Amino acid sequence: MEHHKTWHQIHQASLGFGQRLADKVANGMGSWRFIIIQTLIVLVWMALNVIGFAYHWDVYPFILLNLLFSTQAAYAAPIIMMAQNRQSERDRAQADADYKTNCEAKDEIEELLQKLNSIEIDKLDKILALLEKMDKKG
Repeated sequence: MEHHKTWHQIHQASLGFGQRLADKVANGMGSWRFIIIQTLIVLVWMALNVIGFAYHWDVYPFILLNLLFSTQAAYAAPIIMMAQNRQSERDRAQADADYKTNCEAKDEIEELLQKLNSIEIDKLDKILALLEKMDKKG
């Protein structure tokens, strides 16, 4: 049996390196794992700078930490938007594939209906012919 690729497999195969990377970054940043790890890093960062005995590299109000967050947000927003744009492309591809499948199914159903109608007409013709024979004999 011939294996047909799904719309999703075709779409995945068409993605370039940058698109795959953007999807992975967006998926990573949109996870609880990322939020938890980032929260732990921030807490450790603040704790080390508040109670650090020897060296405070980013004293309160944590200007360096704010700069890092601003930089992260500046890159994260367009990467997430690229991933969302591709999600729209995937949705369109899926809708197109569904439409084509529905059209094919509609054509097949119409063919089946025509075959059923021709079978019914053939049966009716045979019944009428039998009735005519019976009528002629009787």
